[in-house]
Amino acid sequence: MAGRPRDVTDAELDVLRALWDVGPATIRALTDGLYPRGGTSEYATVQKLLERLEGKGHVARTAEGRQNVYHATVEREELVARRLRDTAEELCDGSLTPLLTQLVSAGKLSREELRELRRVVDRAARRTES
Repeated sequence: MAGRPRDVTDAELDVLRALWDVGPATIRALTDGLYPRGGTSEYATVQKLLERLEGKGHVARTAEGRQNVYHATVEREELVARRLRDTAEELCDGSLTPLLTQLVSAGKLSREELRELRRVVDRAARRTES
């Protein structure tokens, strides 16, 4: 699977979630959010995680004065889609049907979630009919 961004670790995912939730942030702001009682070692940990995520193409930074501000370059939905495709490849010979069927039947979906799922399926059906 050359050319695709490498997957993220759980710790990297925590940093990405923070960026998705709060938007662009400095290392200090991310550290304070992830480790409220954190110190120098936690700051260094977040810094290293951001470096790894930047290397994987999942975050980028811009200099604002003397600090770097980091932002996610991968959307949550994009990462979810990639992980689902990878799981389908690994477990279902590439077919999404068993995976999606299991997710829907095993989950407790709200009425709104079911409506959204129906909209997505209807749009997909219209695309295949065209």
